Amino acid sequence: MKAVAFNGSPRMGGNTEFLLRKVLEPMAAAGIETELVQVGGRAVRGCTACGTCMETKNGRCVITTDIVNDCIGKMFAADAIILGSPTYFADMTAELKALIDRAGFVALANGGRFARKIGAAVVVNRRGGATNVMDSINHMFLMSRMIVPGSTYWNFGVGLDKGDVGNDAEALANMKDLGETIAWLIKRLT
Repeated sequence: MKAVAFNGSPRMGGNTEFLLRKVLEPMAAAGIETELVQVGGRAVRGCTACGTCMETKNGRCVITTDIVNDCIGKMFAADAIILGSPTYFADMTAELKALIDRAGFVALANGGRFARKIGAAVVVNRRGGATNVMDSINHMFLMSRMIVPGSTYWNFGVGLDKGDVGNDAEALANMKDLGETIAWLIKRLT
């Protein structure tokens, strides 16, 4: 049993990472292997729509100069995939979008490898736009036939400076519940 979270924020140790760790804590406590992967702030190319993954069907993207193939391997091995992003102009970071586009296409090309995995979005915003980011992330999950668990409210927190989201009690309770729900689902599905 494994859950992997991908931090789309370029701000290491920031609010998005903080919330992702809060989601992973109940899963680790339940005996599920967890991992957090830093994607934001790294050079991650977008999909070039070359279609090579549809031809080779080898579970990899033809672009090999960044971390995406490693991420795809971790996604294929996981029972649950959590994608986190801060809100940038009412949407996710470019790095996370590139990961979603390429990993989603490779998974589709290889027999729908994300089908029936659990997928959850975690978002941070300063003021607004978080529901749009969640919606954008959830599009990939739903188009990939993944299971998207609910929680006590939308999976986002409010904060600007590092650590601000730690003062959002509702977000912290929601992340704990989300992690517990994912752990429950993993144990039922595996």
